Amino acid sequence: QVQLVESGGGLVQPGGSLILSCAASGTTFKYYGMAWYRQAPEKQRELVATITRVSSTYYADSVKGRFTISRDNAKNMVYLQMNSLKPEDTAVYYCNAPETGSWGQGTQVTVSS
Repeated sequence: QVQLVESGGGLVQPGGSLILSCAASGTTFKYYGMAWYRQAPEKQRELVATITRVSSTYYADSVKGRFTISRDNAKNMVYLQMNSLKPEDTAVYYCNAPETGSWGQGTQVTVSS
């Protein structure tokens, strides 16, 4: 099982940007697809973006054109660049490795003026 640790969350004003990072343990990271999910208060966890091992990407409609998922296999890292942030993007963001069932602990993103 791979261990995942997110970082980079925080408080940002509407229209601002943040980049989330997910550090993965192990030497087989490059073989896994990866995903970012988020969960807002009193809402179900939802898929934000995915990236395959060959860097094909998918985005939820709500973030398409504003968020970018990327990976660096040499560093065992996955990133989520978030631009033009909106208050409705406020949530705890989780890194996930679907093929292993692994989840990170989450990082809080708050978009507020």
